[in-house]
Amino acid sequence: MSSHTMQNPQHSAHPPKQRSRFGRLLRELWFQVVLGAVLGIAVGLFLPSVGKQLTPLSDWFIALVKMIVIPVVFCVVSLGIASMDSLRKAGRIGVKALGYFIALSLVSMLIGLVVANVFRPGEGMNIDPSQLDASKVPAAANKGFDGLEFVSNIIPESLFGALTGHTIIAALMVSIVFGAALNVSGESGAFLTKGIQALSVVIFKIVSWVMRLAPIGTFGALAAVVANYGTASLQQLGYLVLLFTGTCVVYVVVVLGTIARACGLNIFTVMRYFKAELLIALSTCSSEAVLPQLIKKLENMGVGKSTVGIVIPSGFSFNLDGSAVYLTMASVFLAQAVGMDLSWEQQLVMVGVMMLTSKGTAGIAGGAFIVLASTLSSVGGIPLAALALIVGIDRLLNEGRVFINVLGNAMAAVVVGKWEKDFDPEQARKALHAHGQQKNEIESKRPEAVEADKVDAH
Repeated sequence: MSSHTMQNPQHSAHPPKQRSRFGRLLRELWFQVVLGAVLGIAVGLFLPSVGKQLTPLSDWFIALVKMIVIPVVFCVVSLGIASMDSLRKAGRIGVKALGYFIALSLVSMLIGLVVANVFRPGEGMNIDPSQLDASKVPAAANKGFDGLEFVSNIIPESLFGALTGHTIIAALMVSIVFGAALNVSGESGAFLTKGIQALSVVIFKIVSWVMRLAPIGTFGALAAVVANYGTASLQQLGYLVLLFTGTCVVYVVVVLGTIARACGLNIFTVMRYFKAELLIALSTCSSEAVLPQLIKKLENMGVGKSTVGIVIPSGFSFNLDGSAVYLTMASVFLAQAVGMDLSWEQQLVMVGVMMLTSKGTAGIAGGAFIVLASTLSSVGGIPLAALALIVGIDRLLNEGRVFINVLGNAMAAVVVGKWEKDFDPEQARKALHAHGQQKNEIESKRPEAVEADKVDAH
């Protein structure tokens, strides 16, 4: 009896503890996404014929997320503006956010320009544009920037048509107008405001259900990419991919790291907090796929609802820092590849054009590639057929673009929140250092976030 009681703790106490630890880890969304990614890469490498058929898994997941993104934008933006003390505050936040977006976009483009000129990834390729297969360039890329069409896309055909469509910019405009009207309607609009608050809880419950499918979407996306491209695309253009990836890493550590420090945060701690969202964005190459839960996590982190409601939806349309780095680097690479030597004056004009064209294609699938084509068409000189050089690796380059876009927008909300004194550093510290189920302290300060974010507030 005594030997049994002595041996039993040694042989049976630790395994259940280890199993319970693994069980908790397995319930974490980010860990499920990592498992999906590993399995997807394995299937793509060893069963390419199967991997090529798994694209619909990723497409279906992204479609489900896009189904819910517009309602999320409407609820968050309209409620954020409706609950403000005055519309003047909404305008002030919008102006500050826009100024920050323009400054960061310009810095990002100049970084891409300097890197491409210093390391010259396209030099020595000596490509003859007439020998390139221009049919590989998507048809949408042959269309230049049209300012009138851009404005037309912002204005929906009907008020509720914007809320049933897929264009974030149009939905953002309608949400701002609707929220402003609620704000000035007093008691008459109070009933509608309560209704939207109730709708918001339901919408975020749907978001939590959809996000449970993220590991499956990740599995399908990476299996298809590895099966279709493998390493063949990297043999000729590997230097550009490595250089862009390295630039993205330096950008995160130096630029976003400096911004985080200025706000009293550590960029690596911030990345750990948003690890599930960043992994999903990386695997699906869709920043929209993480917009809903990014909003809730920022609120849990101490950024005010009104600030998050304006900065995040507008940032996903106008603050694409990763895309900005890509645009200038890819443009100079293509010029070098076909033997063109762009002067600094030409390159700076190109940056000016990109500042406009990058906003004109916001929300379009493969938008950065289309912006690149629009810029080449507008500036002239670099043949459009040269785009065929990077079509094959655009999916790989998109990884870095999306990662920086998501992380950059999260930091933009923190910066504007701090600027507006609508950011709680103490709550941020608690949220950033919370682990697993240790989220009670953060959620207790924002009771409205509890029901909406039980799945994602790690």
